[in-house]
Amino acid sequence: MALLEVQGLTKKFGGLVALQSVDLAIEDGMIAALIGPNGAGKTTFFNTLTGHYRPDRGEIRFKNRSLRGVTPDRITHAGICRTFQNIRLFGEMSVLENVLVGMHARIGVGLADIIGRSRRFYARENQAAKRAMELLALVGLEGREEEWASSLAYGDQRRLEVARALASKPELLLLDEPTAGMNPSEAEGMMALIEKLIGVHVRSVLLIEHNMRVVMGISHRVSVLDYGEKIAEGTPDEVRRDARVIEAYLGLGKQADHA
Repeated sequence: MALLEVQGLTKKFGGLVALQSVDLAIEDGMIAALIGPNGAGKTTFFNTLTGHYRPDRGEIRFKNRSLRGVTPDRITHAGICRTFQNIRLFGEMSVLENVLVGMHARIGVGLADIIGRSRRFYARENQAAKRAMELLALVGLEGREEEWASSLAYGDQRRLEVARALASKPELLLLDEPTAGMNPSEAEGMMALIEKLIGVHVRSVLLIEHNMRVVMGISHRVSVLDYGEKIAEGTPDEVRRDARVIEAYLGLGKQADHA
């Protein structure tokens, strides 16, 4: 049984069909990539998975439970978390505080504990801080917890977003262009981090990515959208040689072979 199973997902905005009967399945231990040209529907797909858009048709099942109509906070609580194409950190908060914000779905204290500063509150606060520090070390930001998020270099901000997403203890992590704006060395580091997460910190990863070296280097399966429709799916080698993909996205076949 797939961890995530999407069947016939359709989303329209007036007369524009952003997604048309898209099927996709993510199994345990998988790094899957969703690619396609700008405007293909990739971010709309993520927004629909995470409850920000309600699908017009189709079914989304996570761990064999329907997510149709479920609110974003409940989807996070269920075990799906995401990063964004445009970085959405709290710039005037510290690096540590940004990660702590991501723990709201798992912190496990009530209003009475917070107001009364109960023993339970302090215990959970200490646990959260310890976990946040572990996540910062995981993404390579150890020792920078007191810096403002806005002061970090772009690539470090990307890694901080991943740490914040991991703070909610997701089983499925959605990464929207995790290496966008990174230099080749930073992108290699992000690839290594994503591979390190599988089976230890998350069960599976689904990423949107335009860097074909990243996609072909770490993905077990690649799905391709064009004008809201899935036009191809398979291993990286199968997809890079698909004539429809070459025409829609990758360019000339010779260029695709060297991506």
